[in-house]
Amino acid sequence: MKSLEELYNRALELKNKGMSDKEISTELHLSVNTITWLLSKDLKGNSVSDTKIGWRSVGVYGNRIEKIAEVMADIVTEEISLDNVTSIIGITINGIPYATMLSDLLDRELIVYRPHPSGKEGMFSSNFAGVKGKKIVIIDDVISTGETMKRTIEDVHNQGGEVVLCVVLVSKLNSDEINNVPVRSLIRATMVG
Repeated sequence: MKSLEELYNRALELKNKGMSDKEISTELHLSVNTITWLLSKDLKGNSVSDTKIGWRSVGVYGNRIEKIAEVMADIVTEEISLDNVTSIIGITINGIPYATMLSDLLDRELIVYRPHPSGKEGMFSSNFAGVKGKKIVIIDDVISTGETMKRTIEDVHNQGGEVVLCVVLVSKLNSDEINNVPVRSLIRATMVG
């Protein structure tokens, strides 16, 4: 795990490049609240109420991503019938590699979604499948606060699709659902103490 000072320096570097707190939180796999706190506090004597999730060891090789995607595919088929799934959404940027592999493994369409950094309606890439009339599984790497997943579900609904399941590598949520959609993760990170 990186030290708090290293996280602060990396967050500051990204902020100086013009990234928003939301974009920095996505890049560093921390909640927006933690990034805001990190960039606005003196680093002495304060405790952090978040956990950084790093999966670089998986992400550097496609075959490792594929192995994780195989586990995610197993979870999907355990939770719902594939007759109820037409498409797989990958949330940019870290959900896309897993969603691409799942799309192949499950022989389903691939949809790519880019959330808007300010919380406005996101965008579905026109280079991939559309949303309207589809039954969708959403894939991402980490759920921290659940806000990105919540917005994705809402945007799918607004475009005429239906989300039947969300699957992530790691969840920091205390709940197994968002907007009445089941959320499943390979790992759940929970603060204790």
